[in-house]
Amino acid sequence: MADTTWPELYFVRHGETDWNAEGRYQGARDIPLNARGRGQAALNGTLLAELLARSGRAPGDFSWYVSPLGRTRETMNLVRSRLAAPLPEVAIDPRLIEISFGVHEGRLHHELVGEMAIAGERDASFWQFRPPEGESYADVAARIRDFRTRLTGPSIIVSHGGILRILRHLIEGLSHERAVNWFPPQDSVVHFIDGKSAVYPAGQSWDD
Repeated sequence: MADTTWPELYFVRHGETDWNAEGRYQGARDIPLNARGRGQAALNGTLLAELLARSGRAPGDFSWYVSPLGRTRETMNLVRSRLAAPLPEVAIDPRLIEISFGVHEGRLHHELVGEMAIAGERDASFWQFRPPEGESYADVAARIRDFRTRLTGPSIIVSHGGILRILRHLIEGLSHERAVNWFPPQDSVVHFIDGKSAVYPAGQSWDD
């Protein structure tokens, strides 16, 4: 069931890294953006500016939050470079860090077939799966519920794909199976409002 007590959110996943491109489990490792990822982040900033203008909103109408990892902070800086000043301060919140894959971080997805199902091939039980020294989606959902207590109004978040999956479950009521198998885009802005989400791909015009 959707949790409509969440405020309005605009969510941007960080841009691509070399590990994303190589199909490696990245998790909480601090891997930087690559050139394509920086381009995605800038385009997402242009799109966010357009979406805010379309709705008659200003950046200062929102609180801004980012994961502490370098790829999200660089994405945030590139997003904000496309918005007109004045811009509010950004709060770094460790609860927004990506799910940890523990000992599997750095390994290629295809190397772990049989140990960790890849997205598109997971069943509902994967929500509870915790790799050695890592976290389950259920673990991360608990810290995202705790992060929710910090939110007092509309917010803009730059974070990770796993966090976006969890938000779709918490806010929209997406089932565990659908959430863990959904592919979070790196070239889009996701808008959550009234228990629903809309995904806006960058590089397109969304003017009415």
